[in-house]
Amino acid sequence: MASVEKLPMLAEGYEKLTAELKALREERPRIVDAIEEARAHGDLSENAEYHAAKERQGQVEAMIGDLEDKISRANIIDPATLSGDRIIFGATVTLLDDDDKPVRYQIVGPYEADAKVGRISYNSPLGKALIGRRVEDEVEVTVPSGDRFYVVNQIEFI
Repeated sequence: MASVEKLPMLAEGYEKLTAELKALREERPRIVDAIEEARAHGDLSENAEYHAAKERQGQVEAMIGDLEDKISRANIIDPATLSGDRIIFGATVTLLDDDDKPVRYQIVGPYEADAKVGRISYNSPLGKALIGRRVEDEVEVTVPSGDRFYVVNQIEFI
C-alpha cells in the first residue's frame, strides 16, 4: 500500500488553497451555461465559443482535482507551537550575508513560497540548505546567480 505524502503548510496557505477551490467550484455553473449557450448556436465543429468553454471546463476540473489533492494531504503547522535550536518548517530565520547585511526568511511549503515577502520553500535550494542548521552555522548555497554564503544569526518560531 502506498503512503500518501503529507504537505506541510501554514494555516494561511491552507486558507488560500480552500478559497481558490471555492472560487473554481463557483465557476462551474457559469462554464456549463456558456457551453449550453454556445451549443445553441448550431454547428459545433466551427464554434469557437463552444471549444473555448469546453477547454476552460477541462482546465477548471484539472485545477479543482489538484487543489482537492493538496488540501486532502495538508498538514497544517502553527509555527508558534514549535520550538528548538534548529531550523525546521515554519521557522523564521535571520541570516547575515557576505556583507553582514541581515536577510530574513520564513520556511514554508512550496505553494506558499514568495521570496519577495520573505517566504521560501523548504524544497528550494536555500530552504534545503537551511533545514537542520543552528545559530552561527555557515550556509553555502548555489543559486542561478552563483554561490551565496550566509551565517545563521537568529531562529524564531512566530
